[in-house]
Amino acid sequence: MPTSTKFSEDIIQLSDMKANPGRVVNQVDKTHRPVLLTNRGRGVAVVQSLRDYETETEERAFLRGVVQGLMDLEEGREMNLADVKKRLGLS
Repeated sequence: MPTSTKFSEDIIQLSDMKANPGRVVNQVDKTHRPVLLTNRGRGVAVVQSLRDYETETEERAFLRGVVQGLMDLEEGREMNLADVKKRLGLS
């Protein structure tokens, strides 16, 4: 799980990224904190380790599914287990 942002370390000018991309990649892999790339003082991109990105993407998808399920239940869109099994072709 990513730790809190350290503004002194996690904001890098785009020109610094261009000069030493390996350092930035090693940093995000080691710290599990994304790095904000800036150009002329404005944020332009975020660099994050692939593993952290995939984990966060999976977590967001799972949470969206949970929220959608809760909304479906609240609005009366539900099926009993027998109907679900039939629909999925399970015994």
